[in-house]
Amino acid sequence: MSTTEAAPTKAVAQTNSLVAKLWNYCNVLRDNGLSTIEYVEQLSYLLFLKMADEFAADPFAYEAADPIVPPGFDWKSLASKRGEELEAHYRKLLAELGRRPGTTLGTVFAKAQNRITEPALLEKLVVDLIGKTDWVLEGTDLKGDAYEGLLAKGAEDTKTGAGQYFTPRPLIDAMVQVMQPRPSDTITDPACGTAGFLIAAHSYIREHHLKDLSREQRLALGEGSIWGNELVPGTARLAAMNMLLHGIGTADGESLITTSDALADVPSKRASLVLANPPFGKKSAITVVGTDGKADREDISYDRSDFRATTTNKQLNFLQHIMSLMEMDGRAAVVLPDNVLFEGGAGEKIRQRLLQEFDLHTILRLPTGIFYAGGVKANVLFFDKKPPRSNDIPNTAEVWVYDFRTGLHFTLKQHPLRLADLADFIEAYKPDDRSARKETEDGRFKRFTYDELIARDKVNLDIIWLKDPALDDADSMLAPEVIAQEIVEDLQAALAEFEAIAETLGGEVKPDIAAEEVIAES
Repeated sequence: MSTTEAAPTKAVAQTNSLVAKLWNYCNVLRDNGLSTIEYVEQLSYLLFLKMADEFAADPFAYEAADPIVPPGFDWKSLASKRGEELEAHYRKLLAELGRRPGTTLGTVFAKAQNRITEPALLEKLVVDLIGKTDWVLEGTDLKGDAYEGLLAKGAEDTKTGAGQYFTPRPLIDAMVQVMQPRPSDTITDPACGTAGFLIAAHSYIREHHLKDLSREQRLALGEGSIWGNELVPGTARLAAMNMLLHGIGTADGESLITTSDALADVPSKRASLVLANPPFGKKSAITVVGTDGKADREDISYDRSDFRATTTNKQLNFLQHIMSLMEMDGRAAVVLPDNVLFEGGAGEKIRQRLLQEFDLHTILRLPTGIFYAGGVKANVLFFDKKPPRSNDIPNTAEVWVYDFRTGLHFTLKQHPLRLADLADFIEAYKPDDRSARKETEDGRFKRFTYDELIARDKVNLDIIWLKDPALDDADSMLAPEVIAQEIVEDLQAALAEFEAIAETLGGEVKPDIAAEEVIAES
């Protein structure tokens, strides 16, 4: 796959047309009080029913003895009704289908509720939009990309907080390109959101290895070698539907998306490749008891014998969880906020372990302005799990840091991140042969030895060496709207840090305070 965007194709045009059609219906339903994500949720229920009906009608696609959806609660039973009778049957259907935990059906319909209270609007959605389109027979790529396009639009709905579950697709694609998923990999995301990483990994394997896949490997791609976990049932349903539309999993099979608190238990199975962007926010309402014998107490107790350090920092705990989730010689690429790189106490212990027991070979410093969650300064950590070496020699010999932050400025709308922006990083990473790496002429890619890093105060891995040229050159000053956005994000990041400090000291913090409000009041 090229690191630059391909020219528009007929399939892209079809996808955009379908997204536009789906979005037009969303506008109608928003006038009826539905948020974007609520609309996508309702769409997921109806899409699943329609796809199950299409599978049942195709003897080559569906050979099971039992129907995917019980008769009387299937698409035909819904599409045959109109008006208030349709709305009443829809509510009854949703309640019935949510009672099958562990299956894709159960994941999609878990705690499902009808949000479309106007029967005429529901009828329009069933008859005119879903009913008039073949969602299986015309190919999964088109429908899957259209659904994911709708999820991307839903992430822009900041009032619902939907953006916290959405990682920018260019960043996902760049991470997947350098990790190069293989058909033999077992791939997971413990905080999968709407399953963007899992779908991108599946797509990469199909594009690069489809001709070489055995029948068993092809089946494994859709039946368990790729799986995810999501805490929020509503988001898990979006993930399950997104994967199904991309040809991953089966409508009547075991769910590839589990719904649980990933941090609650030691992993029951491990993966050779972990791709993740754990939810932002510092604190977890938990008690964590690590092997250091300490306990940080909050509301929910996590007794994790595999955790080496005790902390209520959610991202640090996710990092520890991912360490346990990896098979020996497994690989991981994980988006984590800056505080994971410099926080003392438990953070220092975890970084020491990361350098000692794992090969932390690459850090990508990310720019601001690329996430829907405001005030986020983050990095991607790339590391491999290695067996212990003799004489207590650390597995990390050197860490290469790519500064994709200094002097680079993005916004979600006027200047969004694109895959082409990450082309230089992908080239510098040398995914085919990391031993061929060299420091780049622009100074963005720099090598640091283990001895240099372990000697830093608190093993601080938040390393800055470049200077923003806009600070010295008046001609390179940023546009006012970009400056304003960066001020907002800096304030949001500072507020998040102060909130964490206040919580640690036992103080109460006003929830939902926004940096924009601070600016307005100052």
